[in-house]
Amino acid sequence: MKVLQVLPALHSGGVERGTVELAAELVRRGHESYVLSAGGPMAEQLESEGSHHVSRPIHRKSLASLGQILPVRRLLRELRPDVVHIRSRMPAWIVYLAWKGLPVDDRPVLISTFHGMYSVNPYSAVMAKAEHLIAVSECVRNYIIDAYKVEDERITVIQRGVNTRTFRDMPLDPDWRRQLLQEHPQLRDRKILLMPGRLSRWKGQLTFLDVMARLVRQDDNLHGVIVGGLEGGKQYFMQELESRRTALKLDRYVTFLGQRSDMHELYLFADLVCHLSTKPEPFGRTLTEALASGTPVVAFERGGAAETLGACFPQGLVPPDDIDAFVAKASDVLTMREPALEIPERFRLEAQTEATLAVYRQVLARHGKALS
Repeated sequence: MKVLQVLPALHSGGVERGTVELAAELVRRGHESYVLSAGGPMAEQLESEGSHHVSRPIHRKSLASLGQILPVRRLLRELRPDVVHIRSRMPAWIVYLAWKGLPVDDRPVLISTFHGMYSVNPYSAVMAKAEHLIAVSECVRNYIIDAYKVEDERITVIQRGVNTRTFRDMPLDPDWRRQLLQEHPQLRDRKILLMPGRLSRWKGQLTFLDVMARLVRQDDNLHGVIVGGLEGGKQYFMQELESRRTALKLDRYVTFLGQRSDMHELYLFADLVCHLSTKPEPFGRTLTEALASGTPVVAFERGGAAETLGACFPQGLVPPDDIDAFVAKASDVLTMREPALEIPERFRLEAQTEATLAVYRQVLARHGKALS
């Protein structure tokens, strides 16, 4: 089977990591894997693992991007993929219009993944035009049905999978720990509360500072670590976070690490991961990765995060926006000797890959194409 995945670029982020991971799994199973994007640092990893990367400027949310329709149509004619899997709205419009311009018998199967609960408008509606839709959680599936009136049989829920071998079977590198503590000696001999995610108001970093202010009054051996880059380069939000940290007298207790590529090591280093989004997230990938590393998570019970934690570590759930409950739960979890963490099969990368291949085969069969 020849599969072409399409997304804006290959920088950092859950969609990007998921695309690269699925591509590697496709290659491992003997399929041909292609990815179309504007490129980025992860393209090198993608190609080193056996996939092919095709670079096109399909990432800009601009009418000028529609100039890529004809080049992408030519690409589809040349590659003749069996499946095209679209993962983002602007590239989806380019691919969809290129795909529609092909003779019906020459069209590959068109699949889309709803990685989020996109706003309801004509721009987002393209994600519902694919022949079959993948939702990353039950809450996303329900949103698609309610917002886009898509028939239930056209949607398959496939949870984002984590390669548990990568996260659980590799111990923390002593050299990595030594380097981190040399750069940030304030973390030495402290219990670490990790707050991962891009810096954005709705991700909850301000709430995390409030949580830390209460926790350090109970135990001054704690230290909070906020990891993530600024969303859209909004420097004013970073300044707001730093001012809030100072106002709460947390300069000695909270460190900003910025964007990092060593999340696996940070999960292993942390004693607790905090998830404090102020609105429902479609899926809690950071939760699954942390739990796969053996690190417990405390999160508000909403959206995809509630689905993930409810299946893997229900003890970590607290009512949405209840900071008192969050502080109490974090204190309790930090005192647990060996929290009972379990990653059900459906949250594992192998299960995600098999379920995705099953969708591909199902839609191909509808077209009378039987592939291995």
